[in-house]
Amino acid sequence: MSRCGPPRAQIVVISQFFGQDQSAVGQFLADFASGASEAGYDVLVICGANDYASDEVAARGGNRRREPSPNKDRIWPAERPAVNVERVRAAAFSQNRSKKLLSYATFYAGAVWRALRVAKPDIVVTLTAPPGLAWIGWLLQRIRGCRHVTWEMDVYPDIAVSLGMTFAGWTAGLFDFPRRRADAVIVLGDCMKVRLLRHGVAEARIAVAENWADGRLISPLPFPACPPLRILYSGNLGLAHDVATIRGVIERLAGNPDIHFDFAGGGLERGKLMDFCREHGMTNASFRGYARQQDLGASLAECHLGLITQKAETLGCVVPSKLYGLMAAARPALYIGPAAATPALLIRRFDCGWHFECGDEAGVLALLLRLLDDPEEIHTKGQNGREAFKKDYDKPVGVARVIRALGLEAPANC
Repeated sequence: MSRCGPPRAQIVVISQFFGQDQSAVGQFLADFASGASEAGYDVLVICGANDYASDEVAARGGNRRREPSPNKDRIWPAERPAVNVERVRAAAFSQNRSKKLLSYATFYAGAVWRALRVAKPDIVVTLTAPPGLAWIGWLLQRIRGCRHVTWEMDVYPDIAVSLGMTFAGWTAGLFDFPRRRADAVIVLGDCMKVRLLRHGVAEARIAVAENWADGRLISPLPFPACPPLRILYSGNLGLAHDVATIRGVIERLAGNPDIHFDFAGGGLERGKLMDFCREHGMTNASFRGYARQQDLGASLAECHLGLITQKAETLGCVVPSKLYGLMAAARPALYIGPAAATPALLIRRFDCGWHFECGDEAGVLALLLRLLDDPEEIHTKGQNGREAFKKDYDKPVGVARVIRALGLEAPANC
């Protein structure tokens, strides 16, 4: 993207998480803010000072500053577009439920205060971390006369209800009120669009803007030796992800040294799976922490195929974004989840992996054993994904999709 002329619009974005930490929301928002600024738009991000991945957060206060980039690492170019960032005080984020709710509530209060103090923007964009930020967008829409766009990374309260938190069902109207009145609603795939249509959001206001990966950070590297066949799960393994199927496959392959599973990241279900493997003495699965952004390409290169899972009941509530990094790395994906989900649709469209329904342990097992004898299939499907990535899912193309979803002009070369 190339910056040309003065800023054409003022965009205020509100999200608790922003920057290249372990939060996918923060990473995508950082990419968007930087790309929109480079395209000529004046971007202000109102966010928290908390790190998603750590309970030990340094409170940096609410001072406004001009940041050259949402990422301080050397991987960013020397000449970087400026992004205005206002960080508000909030209780430290934690995976503990009560502490998480406190963190959300304090950020929400601080974000309202900051948003009401900024000059009238042309567009306010609210994300879904924490849930309910669309109410701030609706408030600015009403009292400032600006456009409001909600960027749905997760659909609430559906995700909570699908995970068994039945008390959340009555809150549907609470979340639907501001999203139905938004000027546009950005969703991550057709499966999420279908879900929001059922919420009464007008189809004309829904824009599908799939996520992306950064081709500067992730590029094809040589495959490791095989055997063992290496399957990598990279990222958060939480309540929305199907773990039972792959755990069953790991059990069945416990005595086979030619197939190895690697889990890099965090999440509640990851901890449970790690404990299960240790208790049962399974040596065909290993566990490590999150890969840093600048190390993600090398981490993905250590596998032959990447694992993505999703519980069937979360269809359209969430859209896993792991596929795009795998495509960038020319690694095929093994997706376990509903056939109508966006990852399954893209795998079929580009022939860049394999899809199995939750519970199909036998199918997954048969595939892995077959791939041991036919590694060429891995390379072919990985290359298919890479070609699709270069055309549709590299970061500049993905950022341009979001800019257009806001009703703005994106760079012509994207």
